[in-house]
Amino acid sequence: MDNSIHPPVYGNLITVLSIDGGGIRGIIPGVILATLESQLQKLDGDDVRLADYFDVIAGTSTGGLITAMLAAPNEDGRPLFAAKDIVPFYLKNGPQIFPQPSGILAWPVRISKVLRGPRYNGKYLYKLIRDLLGNTKLHQTLTRVAIPTFDIKKLEPTIFSSYQIPINPGIDALLSDITISTSAAPTYFPSYYFKNNGEEFNLIDGGIAANNPTLVAIREVTKQLIKQNPDFFPDGSLGLHAISGDLISPILDFYGTASKDMVDYHNSVVFQALHSEDKYLRIDDDTLTGDMASIDTSTKENMENLVKKGEKLLDKTVSRINLDSGLYEPVENGGSNAEALQRFAKLLSDERKLRRSNSPSSQANGSS
Repeated sequence: MDNSIHPPVYGNLITVLSIDGGGIRGIIPGVILATLESQLQKLDGDDVRLADYFDVIAGTSTGGLITAMLAAPNEDGRPLFAAKDIVPFYLKNGPQIFPQPSGILAWPVRISKVLRGPRYNGKYLYKLIRDLLGNTKLHQTLTRVAIPTFDIKKLEPTIFSSYQIPINPGIDALLSDITISTSAAPTYFPSYYFKNNGEEFNLIDGGIAANNPTLVAIREVTKQLIKQNPDFFPDGSLGLHAISGDLISPILDFYGTASKDMVDYHNSVVFQALHSEDKYLRIDDDTLTGDMASIDTSTKENMENLVKKGEKLLDKTVSRINLDSGLYEPVENGGSNAEALQRFAKLLSDERKLRRSNSPSSQANGSS
């Protein structure tokens, strides 16, 4: 079976998957993405993966890690992780990535670590990512990716985008270095330095640049239209957005929440103006409180609660921002998020089949 991504020019849509940052709350998009992939497998067989359907996957922080898991190749040239493996990955490794102090001195220990510097040294996370991704470089992902970081020396975002490699070879770095960088949340992990092709990078969490990386992904595909890339065309786009939560410390938490909501507002305006509301889905939960609102509470109880939160989110009614009030309102006849994912799975499946039937390479090879 042909599992390659045929260019958008052979179909009707440009397909985008975007995953927010949020530390251990990556469990929530793990639940959502597993549901989407299972729907795709019902339509197209057990071997299909999310990377077979999306032109670009964008991810920030923990979303960047999930992006790498979904898009990096294994030794057989297929995605390293199935979506159903994301939640078990977090449940297994979360307590080592974010080790929790215990006992009556737990809170003073936590405060003292914050005052001394980053709360965690990141050694377990770095080794884990390097072991997973090995020598895979950005250009080797199975579909295009866009992963934001922030350079603390240049004081500007650095976007590791597959589309930009031809004009900026310096960003074709090891996927492990990129993933570690976008995960280096201030006050939680130290900044991350590396060199590639003679270029130096001094990076921290991509959430400083774009905790909601949807516009990053849209910018990258829009550039292809402007450049008149023959693989692209100026008609239609399909955006699917899964979210894990907000961002880091109390001050930055307000910043992260405001910025991700503004991105959603902007996207809603554009998609409604184009009468394409049904092609943009953002699954979000802004009701997280207590430990579930934390990015690093990796206790067994909290992680299990995050799984349940993701499952409950599937049952929630699809909502969309009201452009006048700025409030989220249920979409009439929108059904549940689970039902919306089922509809999106059908859209994605149909688009993939259309591209494969129209692609000269598929016709020449007789691919099914």
